[in-house]
Amino acid sequence: MTQAVSDAWTLPWRGLGLSSNLSTADVPQPYRLLDASPGLFDFVEYSAPLDLEEARAQASLFPEMWRRRADVPVLFHPVHLNLWGPELEPAATLKALDAHARAVGSPWVGNDVGWWHVQGQPFPGYLYITPPFNEAGLADCAAHALHVQSHLSMPLVLENPVVLARRGELHALDFLAKLHQRTGLPLLLDLGHLFSHQLSAGLPLETGLDGFPLEQVVEIHIAGGVVTRRGSRRFYVDDHTQPVREELFNLLESLLPRCPSLRAVTFEGDGHPPEVARLSLRRLRTLIPQGPREPLTLRAPGVSAPPVLSGDSRPWELFDAGLGVSAPDASEDPEGTAADQDFRLAVVAETLDKDWPLTRLLLAGTREALLDFTRSREYRGLFGGGGRSLPQVFSAWAMRRLREQPDEGASAALSLEMLAPTTFLKTAPAPGPGQVGLAEDVRPGSFPVDLSELVFAARAVRRHLTARAWACGALELSGLEALAQVARRPGGTPWSFAVRRKAPGFEVSGVSRGLAVLLRELGSRPVPVESVPPEVLAEGLNQRMIRLGDASGVDRTLAPVRPVG
Repeated sequence: MTQAVSDAWTLPWRGLGLSSNLSTADVPQPYRLLDASPGLFDFVEYSAPLDLEEARAQASLFPEMWRRRADVPVLFHPVHLNLWGPELEPAATLKALDAHARAVGSPWVGNDVGWWHVQGQPFPGYLYITPPFNEAGLADCAAHALHVQSHLSMPLVLENPVVLARRGELHALDFLAKLHQRTGLPLLLDLGHLFSHQLSAGLPLETGLDGFPLEQVVEIHIAGGVVTRRGSRRFYVDDHTQPVREELFNLLESLLPRCPSLRAVTFEGDGHPPEVARLSLRRLRTLIPQGPREPLTLRAPGVSAPPVLSGDSRPWELFDAGLGVSAPDASEDPEGTAADQDFRLAVVAETLDKDWPLTRLLLAGTREALLDFTRSREYRGLFGGGGRSLPQVFSAWAMRRLREQPDEGASAALSLEMLAPTTFLKTAPAPGPGQVGLAEDVRPGSFPVDLSELVFAARAVRRHLTARAWACGALELSGLEALAQVARRPGGTPWSFAVRRKAPGFEVSGVSRGLAVLLRELGSRPVPVESVPPEVLAEGLNQRMIRLGDASGVDRTLAPVRPVG
């Protein structure tokens, strides 16, 4: 074990921070935002795998974070770190976590108290499962937290988890306070997560703060979310891409003077365009002025053997409740469990639609059909240590279902979507000066029958049903019958199309016959610009399916179209 080397921890002042997944594909990009608005925030809190080399390989902004960490300090908010669940984290995993945090200079490691993964396989969308707020949940969370802390040389900071379904007799703040008492570990107060508990329980936002050990709070999170209604109750859905609720800004302002040990306030602005993130950060900056403060010294918990994990908090039962394996009525909070299922199913559907937009609508387009998948042995097998991904287990489930209930239309859609990734097995040659080549994220594809109407129909039906839902207040899924009809009447001739790689997933698009011919040729070699008909060149460039090479050797996917000849 690598318990803290002294009896005390020194926590520096971090100030106002912005969260990041360190991906160039995400907004806002913290370093661009800071360069454009110096002093807008003081540090970056990033989420990444526990292992440093894995994080370095996966996070495209990692090199910039590493290079600038002396000027822009960081806090490490890991993923794949269980602070509840049926199994403790392996010692080797925690050794890697400690090495990672020390290497980047993170003075503490904060994480939501929840069950995040099974043997490294995260729950879809990183939607962890919240422990029950009772004595059994408290005992198992304490065992997890002290086990993790026993392998760290910096403090583990405990964050209150998000709540939709009420489980256990304790208030969320009482649960967190008791967890602090048992572990001696400092606290991270997430205001949106607190709001989620208060709404689910029908309580005012400030309930439970009087008597809560605010002096143990070293970090506060504030983020966007949506308040929604299901049945007779309201729920807060912790979706960081949404605007920050005014209630949370007001709560933060009232709490700041009451948290004497506070070292950091983090805006979790995932998905906010830079100009929008800038507005929130400027507002927060008025509450957390820039400038140094004295470091905080905290007493580290004494060295002792962590308690034994009992499993009495029934994590797999709550897993089954959240994914519909057991009926909501069998749970402690049927209405809250149904709301929890709604959110989890929505994330599963959104994830599947990146790889299986046609097959998912045809085979799992309704809530009950999607539950058939999440209740299946294939989905449960995702968490059995086999190393398969969610798209892979969905394809296995879809193939089994089509064997049991044959459907030629859905089978054709599944075959097309299984074909799409294989088109990228061949590298597309880059164009040279005066040449046209394939865009890096595009490949040509062909199929024995024409499914262009199905591809069109899937987008048209989605758009139509979503627009109607806004008008009538309900998503009328019977409209998917039209999609099933189209799937059963494919065109009888071979079909050429384009496949675009997205992050993640693939998109199939119909193209004109002339562009299809050009894409097939470019899959083997670039061609001279003057050999391409002007109308085909314009179509390919406007749809970002081709790129031009110029004399400097730079590919110009969006180069202006010039008349040829």
